[in-house]
Amino acid sequence: MAPRQKRLLLAVDGSERALQTVRYAGEEDAFKGMKIVLFHVFNSIPEAYYDLEKEPKSVKVVRHVRSWEAQQKKNIRKYMEDARQMLLDAGHAESAVEIKIQNRKKGVSRDIIIEAQKGYDAVLVRRRGFTALKNVTVGSVTNKLLEKLSFVPVLIAGRKPVNKKVLVAVDGSPCAIKAVQFVADMLGPLGNYQVKLVHVVRGGKAADAEALAENGFNETGPIFKPAVDILTAAGFAPENISTKVITGVLSRAGAIVNKAEKGGWGTIVVGRRGLSSVSDFFMGRVSNKVVHAGRKDTVWIVT
Repeated sequence: MAPRQKRLLLAVDGSERALQTVRYAGEEDAFKGMKIVLFHVFNSIPEAYYDLEKEPKSVKVVRHVRSWEAQQKKNIRKYMEDARQMLLDAGHAESAVEIKIQNRKKGVSRDIIIEAQKGYDAVLVRRRGFTALKNVTVGSVTNKLLEKLSFVPVLIAGRKPVNKKVLVAVDGSPCAIKAVQFVADMLGPLGNYQVKLVHVVRGGKAADAEALAENGFNETGPIFKPAVDILTAAGFAPENISTKVITGVLSRAGAIVNKAEKGGWGTIVVGRRGLSSVSDFFMGRVSNKVVHAGRKDTVWIVT
């Protein structure tokens, strides 16, 4: 029996920023072979508005609105076809790319969430779309998706060029192991990616770092063994897996982002919740801060 084809929900809003996400999907080899659904929630005019046609004074206005809506639908269809063609030009099979335009029902974010419940392996979005505001790192729609999409990995495309270097934060939590397994499933069969496993210990002095090393918190310590075993079992060559313990920092998220940027790691992967997760927070503190601190980074958040 053939394995089930993985499915990626790629949410687009008709903006140029969203087309950059489509380009990212075309350039990232991890998505080759997946079924990609280009999904757009169309803000159609409420049906109740058209009841105004019954009012003689409103007929012309309603006709104008109908004409405007028809043109917007035409524009978004062309946009979606252009997006699909970008993926085809990048090497995706025609049968692997689907366009889905849906009239808004419960709101853009909620409609995406409802669609994501239909058997997708990941959801890919941009940090900000049409309504991007200066100095705002994550748009309102994406922020709501991060809050509510707790049942599927959320992939946030950044502005950095795609490469085959992935940094994975590990802390010994079940969610961190799931993040490693997700990387293994997505990239292991490709055989040409490098992975850096990073464990960050906040605070402490040099003497504390030495004590941590003596207790196994070093580059060859047990904190990394389960992750390394998962990656090698998935097909990663041992020489393409490296580890790093970072100590004496004020911010774990800051250290992760800084390490990724200095080392040229194109993708940061974090578990949605770590060992210090609090049930009252929609995401773990570290994963949430990584999303906001890595303004240009591609971040995969695995639940």
